Amino acid sequence: MNWFPMPLGPLQTNCYILSNSDGRCLIVDPGEEPNKVIHYINQKKLQPKAILLTHAHFDHIGAVDAIRDQYSIPVYIHNKEKEWLSDPERNGSQFFLPGQGITAREADHIIMNEMEMNIEGFTFKVFETPGHSPGSISFYFKDVALVVSGDALFQASIGRTDLPGGNHDELLRSIHNKLLVLPEETVVLPGHGPATTIGHEMDSNPFLNGF
Repeated sequence: MNWFPMPLGPLQTNCYILSNSDGRCLIVDPGEEPNKVIHYINQKKLQPKAILLTHAHFDHIGAVDAIRDQYSIPVYIHNKEKEWLSDPERNGSQFFLPGQGITAREADHIIMNEMEMNIEGFTFKVFETPGHSPGSISFYFKDVALVVSGDALFQASIGRTDLPGGNHDELLRSIHNKLLVLPEETVVLPGHGPATTIGHEMDSNPFLNGF
């Protein structure tokens, strides 16, 4: 499986295009600039099969409707944030972007709990990793040693917890109990910034020492 990071919008939120050898792909967190995402997909002649959302903050959902309509594909989100898509107050756009009110239509599929999923040949596990937000989830592709962590774990940092529904201690528990138990060579694709590995964060992330 190949992965391509695409920083989008004013906050440079990472959208990821995960593709396999026959051109099928998943789109994770299309936060803004839908034309940029569509151009890349069409240029590479990929076949999108679904949109996965790690959580519903505005900078992760801004291009959802444009891309789902372009390719007629379903959207997946955790149950705890299904209503955030249409609520500018909950998704943060009302506070950070007054007057813009970023929204998306309701998701096609609601993830209720941790599970293994298979979408068009992509097999992965869903981990509940709350703390940055109540419905934050991570997607773990064991076969290729890859986890998409959303805004839970970053290179040398962790997600902010001062937004509605955030909880610092809960985030640290999520990281330690769900992410740091993965093999150290697992590549971490975060919601912002460069990729890292579980081993690197275990050794050097200042926010995780002493927990």
